[in-house]
Amino acid sequence: MRSLLPFALFAALLPAAERPNILFILVDDLRFDDLGATGHPFVRTPHLDRIAREGARFRNAFVTTPLCSPSRASFLTGLYAHHHGVIDNTARDALSHRLKTFPQQLQRAGYETGYIGKWHMGNDETRRPGFDYWVSFKGQGRYLDPELHENGKTARAPGYVTDIFTDRTVSFIERSRTKPFFLYLAHKAVHPDITQRDDGSLEGEEVFRPAERHKDLYSNEPISRRPNYGRPPADKPALLRVFDNLPPLGPATVTGDDIIRGRLRMLMAVEDGMARIFQALEKAGQLDNTLILLAGDNGFFYGEHGLSQERRLAYEESARIPLIARYPRLIRPGRVIESIALNIDLAPTVLELAGAPPLEKTDGRSLAPLFSGDGKPWRDSFLIECFSDRVFPRIRNMGYQAVRTERWKYIRYTELDGMDELYDLQSDPYELNNLIHQPQSRTMLERLRETLRQLAPPSVTLR
Repeated sequence: MRSLLPFALFAALLPAAERPNILFILVDDLRFDDLGATGHPFVRTPHLDRIAREGARFRNAFVTTPLCSPSRASFLTGLYAHHHGVIDNTARDALSHRLKTFPQQLQRAGYETGYIGKWHMGNDETRRPGFDYWVSFKGQGRYLDPELHENGKTARAPGYVTDIFTDRTVSFIERSRTKPFFLYLAHKAVHPDITQRDDGSLEGEEVFRPAERHKDLYSNEPISRRPNYGRPPADKPALLRVFDNLPPLGPATVTGDDIIRGRLRMLMAVEDGMARIFQALEKAGQLDNTLILLAGDNGFFYGEHGLSQERRLAYEESARIPLIARYPRLIRPGRVIESIALNIDLAPTVLELAGAPPLEKTDGRSLAPLFSGDGKPWRDSFLIECFSDRVFPRIRNMGYQAVRTERWKYIRYTELDGMDELYDLQSDPYELNNLIHQPQSRTMLERLRETLRQLAPPSVTLR
């Protein structure tokens, strides 16, 4: 194994023939604390945890828009949603074909590229630019016997979709090739089965459907709760608004234990798949020459503040994600990185490590210096933004722009007057005490408002 080097020197010395393979695994709606490696008290994910154990774990990783489609576009483009234009979960099919993405750059640089999984930027299942190999499904797809669109042909595939995606992944890794590969594996797990209309609204009941072999797993494990679980949002005016036929947020509106267990059971098929992926890479002699990255596209509320499905909000449980990486040539085993990492950092990171040209425009930064620990100055604040949509009545007209620093979070609601929020995350990590009207917070509030003005455009013109 090559000695660990500062990244700039490492990149300069790396022969073109030794460019890393790159595997990015995205797990839908995976919370930052759903893995054993990230602190879950009983979930068993030894093969997913292996990525962190033999590589790095980011303790402070976030998405810049905590919603599936915008987040996925940000991973691919390195841009904030107000720049790439995918601002919600409506059918952005045409726009998603026009995005300038890092897989396109890898393809031009000589990589064999593949996409396997849930696209979720519109309902269109056809191949997007930048991918030589393509497997996806229409819209949200289904877990059992899904209809897959594979390189231009559509056919029913028997089995459980997470296992099917793993089968395709292993086959892709096992191919004989003369150039490096990039594979984007986007699991449907741990998102429920649901039908989504073109306007982003949901049809039917959400069903959390694990593989048959996992359906009784964790039945006797007590569900742990964060201190803000079931707490009515007494100091959050935006969440205190009254709606017809909706109960106030609190103990009656929390996520049920059955949903949490269902999600964790669904994760086990991803865990099984990771074991097979490690085996395939080892058999091919490519494990240590492959950069493996795994992340979630946004979080999920387990009843914090009384919230459940409303995963668009700026609170930690929604915006924070797991992010782990393994690449022995650059990353020391067991490294825990405290610096703020964002989904918009994936594109510049992958392109730099691959020796490929950068995208013309990007809001993110390469994480490579953090992998090698070169000590360069890093970001101390970032933008979280979300735009109104019509899926959940309780959070309609709740578009916002928020700034988060290492200690503070300020949320400015763009459509609601007098309902902004301010939290000191050092003394209040569960965001229970809104300090927006506290005189002693006035100076910090003005600083954060100025930071927000620098990060966020005053108006957004969308393509």
